[in-house]
Amino acid sequence: MAVMMQAFYWDAPVKENKRGEWWNFLAEKVPQLAASGINSMWLPPFSKATNPASNGYDPYDYFDLGDFDQKDSVKTLYGNRAELEKLIQVMREHKIGAIADMVINHCSGADEEETNPLDGKKRWTKFTPKSGKFPRDWNCFHPSRYERVMIEGEKFAGFPHLCHRNPRVYEAMFEYARLAIEELDFDGLRFDFVKGFGAWMIGLLAKYQYQKKDGREFTPFVVGEYWSGPQAIDGWLDEVRAVTDDQIAAFDFPLRYKLKDVCDTPNYDLRRLTDGQSVSAGRPFNAVTFTENHDMGGNEVMNDKMLGYSFILTGDGYPCVFWWDYFNCELARPRTPNGIDALIDVHHRYAGGESTILHADPDLYIMQRHGTEAQSGLVYVLNNLGNQWSGTSVKTKWSKQKFKPVAWDGHDTAHPDERTTDDKGNAEFPAPPRGYCVYAPISEQ
Repeated sequence: MAVMMQAFYWDAPVKENKRGEWWNFLAEKVPQLAASGINSMWLPPFSKATNPASNGYDPYDYFDLGDFDQKDSVKTLYGNRAELEKLIQVMREHKIGAIADMVINHCSGADEEETNPLDGKKRWTKFTPKSGKFPRDWNCFHPSRYERVMIEGEKFAGFPHLCHRNPRVYEAMFEYARLAIEELDFDGLRFDFVKGFGAWMIGLLAKYQYQKKDGREFTPFVVGEYWSGPQAIDGWLDEVRAVTDDQIAAFDFPLRYKLKDVCDTPNYDLRRLTDGQSVSAGRPFNAVTFTENHDMGGNEVMNDKMLGYSFILTGDGYPCVFWWDYFNCELARPRTPNGIDALIDVHHRYAGGESTILHADPDLYIMQRHGTEAQSGLVYVLNNLGNQWSGTSVKTKWSKQKFKPVAWDGHDTAHPDERTTDDKGNAEFPAPPRGYCVYAPISEQ
């Protein structure tokens, strides 16, 4: 499985003093990220939003990528279309895929207020974008003649909520997706706030027969942000699957909250990691796992964040690394065994095959990846005790096998020792206090 980078955080261009230059700034970072093993970059929304400082989650003109003088700016917060296309070209040259952030639930920044004749209420629903594409009025939003009563989805803040059953809206969303995949050369689509509209819409956008500029038929990677518990996300995935045969993913919010507790809650019982209550536990090929993202303001992981990254980069799912953690918190720690870079290397070289929990108690968790033809497998140890190295003897699949520590961190960063299993596959694997250690089998030459 690949590794994704969320290539922004909340108001990143403002805080980095890169207003209107984020696409150019990312292009400069691409060679470093490619060398570190990042396979795809999730980019922020590319459309013109309601004001120059907006990070894009309140779209105004879906087809203005920073080239029309409207909403008090020409460029978006991130740049313009030519700069975005150049960024994706640089990513392509370094074999990094591009994932577009699609906001199709709501709009903002309308030009006029209208009275909706269905309920007599005034709303800001008259949009006359300068791109000339997808002008809209009250009938494009709820309530609409196409759906007088909103029968699916939730409202987002106080923004007008698009009615996808209106053919004009439906067609515009397909054109928006085709713009991303066929013209801009994105490889995948991340859909924002998928609670806000029917799962059928995601299914149909995923199922569409896209065609790249060279004539190739193309099926994009698709992931939805369904911020809920495991049962609700599972139900949403089933709804989408009923519309399309393609593999659709969901962000693993249930796992993320567990990982926050691992990092921040004293004496958190590590056995809770084994209860199956996450997307990756039940549907590993449908899970995008993460430790932090741009929406976690006020609920950030405050302590020992590397524990979370060690879990997602050794376990099941498609792990997503957060820009703020990697760069601003300096958790990449290149050329050391103690950071995200070392765990990305572990993910690519060793973290393949079935996952088996070998041991779990309140303070110690040990997991084995069985390996594949291309990846040798590993033993992962997570230690919750704050004052001592801890480990226990476990039975692995490997007999008389030497293991070397390949990545570790904690409140003591002393170099762990190599381990060797006996003829039945048993050995003790320790990890640092409030830390982790990844052991990989040493191949025989």
